[in-house]
Amino acid sequence: MPAPLHLIQTESSVPAQADVVVVGAGIVGVSTAYWLARAGIKVVLLEKGMVGAEQSSRNWGWCRQQNRDARELPLSTRSLSLWEDMTADIGESLGFRRCGLLYLTNNQTELDGWARWGKFARGEGVDTRMLNATEAAQRGNATHRKWLGGVWSPTDGIADPSIAAPVIAKGVLKHGGHVIQNCAARGVELSGGAICGIITERGTIRTSQVVMAGGVWARSFLNQVGVSLPQAAVRSSILSVKPGASGLPEALHTEDASVTRRGDGGYTLAISGNGRVDPTPGILKSSLEFLPMFARRWRQLAPGDFQGWRYGFDTNSKWKLDRPTPMEKTRILDPRPDAGTIHKTLQNAQALLPALKNVTVQAEWAGYIDSTPDGVPVIDPESGVPGLFIAAGFSGHGFGIGPGAGHLVADILLGRAPITEVEQYKLSRFRKSAWGKVSDF
Repeated sequence: MPAPLHLIQTESSVPAQADVVVVGAGIVGVSTAYWLARAGIKVVLLEKGMVGAEQSSRNWGWCRQQNRDARELPLSTRSLSLWEDMTADIGESLGFRRCGLLYLTNNQTELDGWARWGKFARGEGVDTRMLNATEAAQRGNATHRKWLGGVWSPTDGIADPSIAAPVIAKGVLKHGGHVIQNCAARGVELSGGAICGIITERGTIRTSQVVMAGGVWARSFLNQVGVSLPQAAVRSSILSVKPGASGLPEALHTEDASVTRRGDGGYTLAISGNGRVDPTPGILKSSLEFLPMFARRWRQLAPGDFQGWRYGFDTNSKWKLDRPTPMEKTRILDPRPDAGTIHKTLQNAQALLPALKNVTVQAEWAGYIDSTPDGVPVIDPESGVPGLFIAAGFSGHGFGIGPGAGHLVADILLGRAPITEVEQYKLSRFRKSAWGKVSDF
């Protein structure tokens, strides 16, 4: 684990009935359950392991609008204010703060791309500011380098991945919802082709609505009822250093390394977009759909090993609902980080920020990012099975936009006006002209 995860006490038995059952207690799942419970809905949140223990506690913690794909930008903007709303309502910190995000570069092509995005984003009301060489050097003075330019997005921020999902789960409990850990959802029960219940390892819950928010587990779960979700798992390797470095930006991105201040005063170090694609039955089946993504990211993505295959989270097999499933075999995905990536990240970060040479490594970890072919999530009630809602494929963006994604799911289920447009998140886009439209992130 990247840091001691904030643990919460939850129920052990499942209720007999619920209005909505949410599967997966990562940031999207807990946010969905929170907004439903806050609206007075009887909601049950199921987690096979611990709340927030997979990718939702293994990311950088960035909550950004900067450089978001146009399809995600409205959700990103709304999420920033929702982080603050949730904090005030729950009455406990999520570690969220609008510290601003700093981007620096010596690459003219990259700078031109940021400028084009900024022109569009300012038209959408986003506060994004281009930096000239002098301004970039001033804001990035901890690097002791000259820069061609950069971007400063003052209203963006970060939250704490080690506490955010568990604290939001407390909000679910506060509003009368149920949260059940160490309880795998094995599959759904159908009547006349529609959802009538969900079968868990501790019994069946009668319900007409199930939200699948299981991250990289989503594809194989949906496959049990014939729903096809194109999804790939990218293994991202990250490390952190202990507190002690001073005078560094709260959140800095460069091509060579990205650095984020942690809640304990240390820093998370990563290389943006860098990852390993572990072969799994699912990615082999969906390889054609991911060709545009791999063609665009081939410099950042490399073949991985067979960890993913052995974990079984992306199987094409069908399983029996009265027997243990892969979710019970692997309660928490905790893959080995790639040693070469960790070494390169630390070297790059120390070269970028010399103050990091004076602190020691605190932790190294990896996590699986659930990616779609275009890098944009699926948030869609029209899965092909009435009552089965998909909220998955967040492609490494789920933490920052989780509050908004959960609100959007609740909006749709409750029949109220959605906080953003929904067409861009439809599953059906992969059968239409959206194929090949890979996001910039």
